[in-house]
Amino acid sequence: MIRRRTLLAATGGALLGTGLAAGTAHADATIGVNPATKYGSWEGWGTSLAWWANVFGARDDFADIFFTTKSVAYGGRTLPGLGMNIARYNLGACSWNSVGGQSMAVSPNIPAFKQIEGFWQDWNNEDPASSAWNWSADAKQRAMLTKATARGATTELFANSPMWWMCQNHNPSGAAGGGNNLQTWNYRQHASHLAAVALRAKNNWGVNFATVDPFNEPSSSWWTATGTQEGCHMDSTVQAAVLPYMRSELDKRGLTGTRISASDETSYDLSRTTWNSFGASTKALVDRVNVHGYQGSGGRRDLLYTDVVTTSGKPLWNSETGDNDGTGLSMAKNLLYDFRWLHPTAWVYWQVMDPSTNWAMIAYDAATLQPGAVTTKYYVMAQFSRHIRPGMTILDTGVSYAVAAYDQAARRLVVVAANTATTAQTLTFDLSRFSTVTGGSGGLVPRWNTVTSGGGDLYTARSDTYLSGKTVSVPFAAGAVQTLQIDGVTI
Repeated sequence: MIRRRTLLAATGGALLGTGLAAGTAHADATIGVNPATKYGSWEGWGTSLAWWANVFGARDDFADIFFTTKSVAYGGRTLPGLGMNIARYNLGACSWNSVGGQSMAVSPNIPAFKQIEGFWQDWNNEDPASSAWNWSADAKQRAMLTKATARGATTELFANSPMWWMCQNHNPSGAAGGGNNLQTWNYRQHASHLAAVALRAKNNWGVNFATVDPFNEPSSSWWTATGTQEGCHMDSTVQAAVLPYMRSELDKRGLTGTRISASDETSYDLSRTTWNSFGASTKALVDRVNVHGYQGSGGRRDLLYTDVVTTSGKPLWNSETGDNDGTGLSMAKNLLYDFRWLHPTAWVYWQVMDPSTNWAMIAYDAATLQPGAVTTKYYVMAQFSRHIRPGMTILDTGVSYAVAAYDQAARRLVVVAANTATTAQTLTFDLSRFSTVTGGSGGLVPRWNTVTSGGGDLYTARSDTYLSGKTVSVPFAAGAVQTLQIDGVTI
C-alpha cells in the first residue's frame, strides 16, 4: 500500500545497465523470443481489496469487471473484464469499542474508508467464539472476498497493522516517531489474530487462504501516528520474532497447508536487505517472498531474484504496486522491467479503484464515494491480464520492453510489448527458435492495441497483421502497448 506518493521519484538507485531509461527513444528493433530460457509458470494477476472493497464490496459488477474476463456494462460502455485471479484481503486493525477504559487512538489524517475494522476487539478473551470477537465486522470487504473466491480467485490474508490494542500507543497508523509499534507481549497475539481469521474464513466464508502475510512494508519508517492509513513499523528483528508464532498458530488450528509469505517490503532493495538479514531458520518459515514495486524503474531486481529464487529456492511475487500515471505507460514499463529482471510468478496492483484518477484503473470520489472514470491504465492492464494467463510459461525476450508467454496445450505464444519512445517505431518479433509457427488462417496474428497518449485505441482488437515466415512486424505508435497472439506455435 502506497503512502508516500513521491516514492517512485525519490528512491531506488540506477536503472539496470541493459534497461531503457524512462523516456529514452529507441529505433526500430528486432526481438528474438527464446523458448530455451524459461522463468516459471505464471500464477496470475491480482489486486488488494482493502479500501476500494470497503466501499464497493457489495457490487457484483465490479467483481465481474476485475475477477472475470466477461464483457461488463459500466457507465454507459462495455468493459473487457480484467480476469484477475488473485485477491489479497486486508485484515483490519481498527475498532471503536473501549476495553478497560482504553480505546483506539486515531490519526487526525486517516479518512473513514481507510479504517478497516478488525475482528479481535477485546484482548481479555482469545476465544474466537466469545463476545471479544466481532465476526460481523468488515462486511463489505468480506463480501468482495467471497465474490472473488466464487469467481476462482486465489486469496491471501495480510495485515497492514496489528489490532490497535496490540500497538504501543494504541494507534494503528503508527508510532509517533515511526519506530517499532507492536508490543513485545503481543507478538504471538498478532499471529493468533491472523490464524483465527484464516480458520474462520475456511469454515464459515468458503475462503481458503493460500497464504498469510503478517507484515506490510514493515521496515519503512513512514508509519506514524499522524498517517493517512493503517501501518506499523516492525524491523527485521521483530519480523523474525513474529514468524515462528505465525507458523505455530496456523498449525495448531490445523492449517498446516496454509503457507507464509513475507515481508512485503516497499522496494526491491529493501526486500533484499530484510531477506538477507534473516537467519536460516527464519528463512525456512517463509514459503514465498513478497515484494512491493514502489521503487519504480530503480533498484536491483536482478539481485533480489538471485537471492530469493536462485539461492534460496523460494517463489517470488510482486505482491503490491501502483503509480501516479493514469495513462498506464509507467505501469507497463515497470511491469516489463519486472518480467525482464525480477521474474515474479504473480503481479498484484494495490487499488484498482482509487480516489486519485492517476492511481486508479476506475476512479471514485473520496467525498461522495461514487464511482467514476475508467482510466487508460485500465485498458493497459487488460493487455497483460487478459492474455498472459495462469499456467502459461514466461519465456525470455532479452529486452525490457517486451514479454513472451507460452501456452503449450493451446500451442499459443502471447507477446506484450510497449513503445516507450516519444516517436512511432516498428518492432519485429523473431520466432525462428520455435519448431513451427503457423499463426491463424493465412498466418493471421490477432493483436490488441492501447495508445496511452490519448485519442487512439483503447484495447482495440485488430486483424491486419500476418506472419512472414517465422517473424511478425508490428508498427507501434508512441506510447502504445500491444498484445500479439501467435497460434500454431510449437517448441
